[in-house]
Amino acid sequence: MKLTLGFSPCPNDTYIFDAMVHGKIDTEGLEFEVLLADVEELNQKAFKGELDITKLSYHAYAYLTDTYILLKAGSALGHQCGPLLIARKPLTIREVNQARIAIPGKFTTANFLLGLAYPEAKQKEEVLFSEIEQKVIQGEVDAGLIIHENRFTYQDKGLVKIVDLGEYWETSTRLPIPLGGIVVNRALPLTIQQKVNRVMFKSVAYAFQNPESSKEFVRAHAQEMDEKVMYQHINLYVNEYTRVLGDKGENAVNQMFTLAKAKGLIPLFNKDLFLA
Repeated sequence: MKLTLGFSPCPNDTYIFDAMVHGKIDTEGLEFEVLLADVEELNQKAFKGELDITKLSYHAYAYLTDTYILLKAGSALGHQCGPLLIARKPLTIREVNQARIAIPGKFTTANFLLGLAYPEAKQKEEVLFSEIEQKVIQGEVDAGLIIHENRFTYQDKGLVKIVDLGEYWETSTRLPIPLGGIVVNRALPLTIQQKVNRVMFKSVAYAFQNPESSKEFVRAHAQEMDEKVMYQHINLYVNEYTRVLGDKGENAVNQMFTLAKAKGLIPLFNKDLFLA
């Protein structure tokens, strides 16, 4: 059975998906038609129900619980790994609220966290995540919300951190920050959903057991990224919660959704969030 599979070209994703898309593990008869795309593009395809399995921002998942259900393996949660709000110079809260801010997408978890921290900041411009730093440097925007490997490079370009939104979340909740997860379409038979879950678990386990095996695949999609940055990226976003979400990971996701529903930031829903 061939299933469509979407994930980003970022090192943490290519690292954990390498084994399943290249037949290094038993995929239990499943084959995959792979789409590599920016997370916000994947979010938008998920809104259209175009993918059987996909990486998804947790913010977007809150709107898609009728269509998709979350796998127990493959998630990106963690500590000190959240998005950063950066600028050319320090900004006050009042200045942030009035600033033109480049964001990596409306339905990214980064934008959700920005809304929690700065609910009055409304002047947002959606920009491809890899172009945000340059927009700030050139003065096209006053501030930028950066994710992924940009958190390792912004200082080298003379930019300053206004706030670490992951730190903001962790201080408020004492829980890891839920960034993105892997979901499967509910329209698929339950036996196939569970098979996908097992294969994802095996692929992540293989990555942990054979960290050098995916190097060629990761390197091929890391563009001009320095190898040190590439592995910093993997080490930051691939962790115990990627192996299995666990009780603490599930609590973090539930807390995010509970808080967002209370503030009217996401719709109400009554579906189970996690694949049993």
